[in-house]
Amino acid sequence: MASNICPVYIAEIAPEQLRGRLGTLFQLGIVVGIFLTLFVNRLIQGMGDEAWNTAYGWRWMLGMEVVPAAVFLALLFAVPESPRWLAQQGRDTEAREILVRVDGPAHADKEMAAIREAATHEEGRFPELLSGPFRKPLMLAVVLMACSQFSGINAIMYYSTKIFASAGGGTANAFTSTVWVGLINLLFTFVAIGFVDKSGRRPLLLIGTAVQTVSLGLVGWMFHTGQSGVPLLLCVIGFIAAFAMAMGPIGWLFCSEVFPNKVRGRAMSVAALTVWTSCYIVAQTFPMLNDSVAVGPAKTFWIYGGVSLFSFLFVLALIPETKGLTLEEIERMWDAGANEKGGGS
Repeated sequence: MASNICPVYIAEIAPEQLRGRLGTLFQLGIVVGIFLTLFVNRLIQGMGDEAWNTAYGWRWMLGMEVVPAAVFLALLFAVPESPRWLAQQGRDTEAREILVRVDGPAHADKEMAAIREAATHEEGRFPELLSGPFRKPLMLAVVLMACSQFSGINAIMYYSTKIFASAGGGTANAFTSTVWVGLINLLFTFVAIGFVDKSGRRPLLLIGTAVQTVSLGLVGWMFHTGQSGVPLLLCVIGFIAAFAMAMGPIGWLFCSEVFPNKVRGRAMSVAALTVWTSCYIVAQTFPMLNDSVAVGPAKTFWIYGGVSLFSFLFVLALIPETKGLTLEEIERMWDAGANEKGGGS
């Protein structure tokens, strides 16, 4: 639920000139959590031997998640409602007050005028997502989010300790390498924050997916030739860095801003469902592929590299640039496209 609602909320409350930067803060929150989790897990893993970790260590690792969950719950009480949702409910005064708090009266007046122009008080239904101007953004979002997971990011994040251990490192060294992976994931998210509103979404996605393809190809080659240690770690880090600056944050950002107001909530739920379904499939299949005699780790990472290559071509051919556009301007872009296909009807 949080992964569905948070990106939509940020997109609906952020000024268009800052929407990319603020939207990537959602991903920053995720990678900060991942890094702290890896760091805390490394500390817990060092508190006892292998038998202790098997019996008790993993329980402490899970239990520590109570702390950020409690902080998240407490902070939610200070969060105002989405101004676009308020406007859809006819509560214009409350919507304007929140927009004034965000960026002043001039911004509030401009946004309220745009919201009224695109306003419809009828909530979109799920069948409408497959018709008219809604079908294309839904298709783009679903494919982009599926590709982000099938590139293997969570195979590495979930099983990085197993990957490095199976490549010849001990358990302690594998945990240390995993912390490095989390640190790079965190640092390169700031690249996205710094450039997404300057360079745009498409350039970052194209660079990121290209580097992902090369890095995963090299990881597969390392396993194929039996290499490990620092070269393998550097190749994995290259993939993590590329994902953190592009597919990771921009996938969520793109989905949060491309859907029209009428169906944004429902469409985002489909995108979130795609992410977690794909994530589940990757998490379940990676151990089987990795341990398979017919596939093995080399071919597994080459499969992920093939998905990254497809992602590059998909972005190059179909993903539009949304930098600097208001949500209502993006909505009109889909309407215009639908009208052209329908012969202007």
